[in-house]
Amino acid sequence: MVTIKSQREIKLMEAVCKCVAKFYELLEKEIKEGMSTFELDKKAEQIMRNLGCTPAQVGYDPGIRGVPPYMHSTCISVNDEVIHGIPVKNKILKNGDIVSIDTVLLKDGFNGDAARTFVVGGKTSKDAQRLIDVTKQAFFEGIKFAKPGFRIGDVSHRIGEFVKENGYSVVREFEGHGIGREMHEEPEIPNYGKAGRGIRLEPGMTLAIEPMVIQGKPNILELDDGWTIVTEDGSLAAHYENTILITENEPKILTI
Repeated sequence: MVTIKSQREIKLMEAVCKCVAKFYELLEKEIKEGMSTFELDKKAEQIMRNLGCTPAQVGYDPGIRGVPPYMHSTCISVNDEVIHGIPVKNKILKNGDIVSIDTVLLKDGFNGDAARTFVVGGKTSKDAQRLIDVTKQAFFEGIKFAKPGFRIGDVSHRIGEFVKENGYSVVREFEGHGIGREMHEEPEIPNYGKAGRGIRLEPGMTLAIEPMVIQGKPNILELDDGWTIVTEDGSLAAHYENTILITENEPKILTI
């Protein structure tokens, strides 16, 4: 069931999402060559707690047999890692690496979710930068349809078509979602599909929309840790996500 947030709930969502936006602003300054993803995750946790938030991902149980609960504050995915990269001490960042960071902050009972792809050292190849830019723009293309009267499929369709027009692939096995008191709520929001399908959007819905884009073919693999998703062909991947609010008019991006 899709939840429609009350005005009080919307204010709480706005508050935690404002922290998410500030979190990424602060974290970007901490990403440096030579640090491990484990070290970056620890810095991320400290920033979250300084903002008065809890890292919502810690202890998250996917409910899949043999897959342990997630025990880190962020997912940090480097280069060909698409999503859910586990921070580890032996993964050292290098200049030019592209690093996708996905996290959920919890404050006063509500969750805020966003993902960003950064460049270590600030400069990477033209191909990698184009991938990052297209992934980000795919989000903004999709939310042109995040208005009352449109359907989830309209958002999904536009994201997928924009990515395809630019010569890239979207991940089909993972998708965006509703968000609020729970980290993952209905509806599911794929990054591809047919226009005119799915539920109608209504004011008060809060949604996490997140294009996950691959430079090469869409095929992915799951590593033995049960979490990390990588591209099958070793091509680069990028991730961009924001929590948005459906209003009477244009969507409101809460995590910027």
